[in-house]
Amino acid sequence: MTLWFATGNTHKQTELAAILSGHSIKIPPEGGIFDFNPPETGNTFFDNALIKAKALYRLLKEPVIADDSGLCVDALEGRPGIYSSRYGAREGETLSPSARNTLVLEELGDNPQRRARFVCAMVVLLSQDRFFAVQEILEGEILREERGRGGFGYDPIFSIPERSCTVAELTEEEKNRISHRGKAGRRLAALLSTEGL
Repeated sequence: MTLWFATGNTHKQTELAAILSGHSIKIPPEGGIFDFNPPETGNTFFDNALIKAKALYRLLKEPVIADDSGLCVDALEGRPGIYSSRYGAREGETLSPSARNTLVLEELGDNPQRRARFVCAMVVLLSQDRFFAVQEILEGEILREERGRGGFGYDPIFSIPERSCTVAELTEEEKNRISHRGKAGRRLAALLSTEGL
């Protein structure tokens, strides 16, 4: 089954293609849509995932998968949360991933409370009014500096205590096995399978 993934993030496309290996995962530019950036006006990860899925479905009229994910830090009252990809943005100018990591570390400072989680809400929209949705998390802690060269986004500052490493130090295979996006993708794959899709 071909699923159009409502993102311009090729890192996410690669991850999802590995997680949903039985399906073909395409992104908007492959359908001739080069400026896909619907406003994420929702109040939750689920709201924003559904907004993106519906926006792409209106353009393609084919099954669409969308996710909204981010980092939630307890000591920062859940920030960056749904604003993770545009955290610290000013006047339309977004920060680089490394600058966002630095901002989170500066805001945390020496706070001993480092607990955090990655959250991923994922939606498969099969028709205008029919969808499946799941939400998963990966629990961890925020380090005091970046570590590791893999992954993307906040991965270099997000530590998994039981593995004694950051997400950026995992192989892609390991990350897909335990990540918030990996868990959500597998749950959606199971739902699609029960529908014979």
